Amino acid sequence: MSVSSAVSRKRKWGPRMWPYLFSLPFVLTYAAFQLYPVIYSFVLSLYDWNGISDRSFIGFKNYVQLWTNDPLFIKSLWNTLIMMGMFIPVTLILGLTLAYWTFHLVRGKNLIQTINVLPYITTPVAIGFIFSYLFDWQTGLVNLFLTKVGILEEGFYWLQDEWGSRAIIALMVVWRNLGYFMIIYMAGMTIIPQDVYEAAKVDGSTGLHTFRTITMPLLRNITVFLVVTSVISGFQLFDEPKLLYGGWSGSAQVGGPDNSALTIIWKFVDESFISNTRFGYASAIAYSLFLLILLFSIASYRLTAPKEDKR
Repeated sequence: MSVSSAVSRKRKWGPRMWPYLFSLPFVLTYAAFQLYPVIYSFVLSLYDWNGISDRSFIGFKNYVQLWTNDPLFIKSLWNTLIMMGMFIPVTLILGLTLAYWTFHLVRGKNLIQTINVLPYITTPVAIGFIFSYLFDWQTGLVNLFLTKVGILEEGFYWLQDEWGSRAIIALMVVWRNLGYFMIIYMAGMTIIPQDVYEAAKVDGSTGLHTFRTITMPLLRNITVFLVVTSVISGFQLFDEPKLLYGGWSGSAQVGGPDNSALTIIWKFVDESFISNTRFGYASAIAYSLFLLILLFSIASYRLTAPKEDKR
């Protein structure tokens, strides 16, 4: 190879190597702290290991036991799906309604947005404390109000009732995320051409009819995004139930009354660090959760996306 050809090849490949060199620190960091733990956790799910003794390879027995012989996992899955069914539709409907009403306000729009976004930036610990206090049996403001107006004769055990606990957790999620949903919908409304509304007004379309036939269809992609992300975050529900029953007043209660507030992530944490130290079994829960999120995310997209996007 001649000297001229070597120099030309160096000049050719020299500039092309710079992007790879600049991206190398991120790639190495990602491989060390993200990719390797993901792969290692799957390998660990094939073992029986408590973190101290020697690992014992058992294949897919952790997965078989999880889905066929662990009623608590099935109940945690059922609880998670029930609470998702409670808060996802409510948050979508209220978020869209509130966004439409706020978007058309002439005065006070910024104040309404600020008030509704504040819960979203509130720390989960504070949210757990607030709702634990509101629904306390003896000193809770909800029971005090309901008994004072005559709806209840005596205080109701909200936090010790199976469906009451799930409803409170769903209410916590709605209260926290409503402002976020409102902001996303309002952002979508800003890109809708006003000519469309003017043409509809000329044709005689008014308030509710315009909202149903123009605003909602044009916000379809926003709704798809919120549904899919809500499904993903719903399967990762942990902060609200854990802080509601996790000992804000000094006494922790895993899973709530009769495990009615136990979620998949709470089950995972309990198996890993609280009641047990079965790291292989907990890894099987994590990968099962990954598959559930993948399947339900695809299903929610297929059900909510416009027909032309379902390809």
